[in-house]
Amino acid sequence: MKTKTLLEYLTLSSSIYVLARDTRLLEKLQEYSEKSKENINKVMADTPLDENGNELEFLDKVALKTRELKEELDEKIEELVIKFYKKIKVAHLDEIKALNEKIEKLERTTALLEARLNNIKV
Repeated sequence: MKTKTLLEYLTLSSSIYVLARDTRLLEKLQEYSEKSKENINKVMADTPLDENGNELEFLDKVALKTRELKEELDEKIEELVIKFYKKIKVAHLDEIKALNEKIEKLERTTALLEARLNNIKV
């Protein structure tokens, strides 16, 4: 009898957990759908006009908004690429400076060694 009751409680609690999880999922979906509905209404509330002063059709509005979003995305990508290249350039400049310093040290050492060799020959 106790095992059966424990099993029933376990089944009931897991069912309640699944229902609660599904309820949270449905609430999130409802929240997202309301937000997207508001955004769509906001976009559709704008009445862009064509060259003749006529209101654009739905598909034309979508195409216009898509172009605007593409331009924004292109600008953001360009900014990120510029930042990335600046970082790379700085890294390369540091490496080049370090290599130039090593070359100067080696040239000084070579000149010193040549002077010593000339003193030994004389």
